Amino acid sequence: MLDRRRFILSTAALAAPASAFAQAWPGKQISLVILFAAGSGTDTMARIFAEKLSAQTGQPVVVDNKPGGNGTIAGAFVARAAPDGHTLMFTSNTSHAAAPALVKNMPYDPVKDFECVGLIGLVPFVVVANPNAPFNNVKELVAYAKSNPGKLSFASGNSTGVVAGETLKRMAGIDVLHVPYKSVPPALNDTLSGTVNYLFSDVGTVLPHIKAGRVKAIASISSQRSPNLPDLPILREQGIDFDLDGWYAIFAPARTPRLVIDRLNAIMRQEYSRPEMQQRMADINVILKLGSPEDLLAFQRAEIDKWLKLAGEAGIQPE
Repeated sequence: MLDRRRFILSTAALAAPASAFAQAWPGKQISLVILFAAGSGTDTMARIFAEKLSAQTGQPVVVDNKPGGNGTIAGAFVARAAPDGHTLMFTSNTSHAAAPALVKNMPYDPVKDFECVGLIGLVPFVVVANPNAPFNNVKELVAYAKSNPGKLSFASGNSTGVVAGETLKRMAGIDVLHVPYKSVPPALNDTLSGTVNYLFSDVGTVLPHIKAGRVKAIASISSQRSPNLPDLPILREQGIDFDLDGWYAIFAPARTPRLVIDRLNAIMRQEYSRPEMQQRMADINVILKLGSPEDLLAFQRAEIDKWLKLAGEAGIQPE
């Protein structure tokens, strides 16, 4: 009986500091690290959340842009940060699912070096083409490419575009030229001018151009149709058996106290569940998929496996 009482008392003593720390969190400014430059879709999303997080916690929240290296510069910085809940990573599939397939010497483990806070939502990606391109859907694109080997070119401005474009080439058995860009906007400019024939892009960047008729939508490459382009079929509906989703999520350094993680997750789910935030996300083409830290971990593991498989089968070598 005495041993059991001592065990209970000692357990309570160990738990007390963690509980007190969580109740005191945050005790200073929070840094929200992102992997892309200011003005990117991720930057916009992070600044929206930073405003909400600051209002909930009473502390300033700053967005810290650390672009480059397929997200590994930002990822390595957060992985090495103090696990006290004051440095977080607002990120995407690039740093926490695609990078292991694309980066030869990863400076961090995307699973072991982080605590999952929560998945926010999916980002639909599409294939768009110059209006004068001699095809209007994936079937016609493949047929034209097979009849004219080496004459078509496609642009990519991120990891999703690279892997999706090379996977489509492999699965359709077509000979097309890949033209990589550092980001989507310059790739889109060359698609608009006809320098390249088609482009893989997030819906948000190209939707105004689709509506204006400056590019034509060929297919969605995501797991479900975009709510903003409900009539555009996904690749699987056009006979190409794969999909890739962009996504947004929040991570913290490994060993960040669970009580802090749970509070962050609760704030995230509360804010993104508000009707005005749901409408704001719909306006910028984000499909909300809110869940627990465990939901994000399972999702992330599956995404890493998918990216490794597709990149390997497409012959993409880590660099």
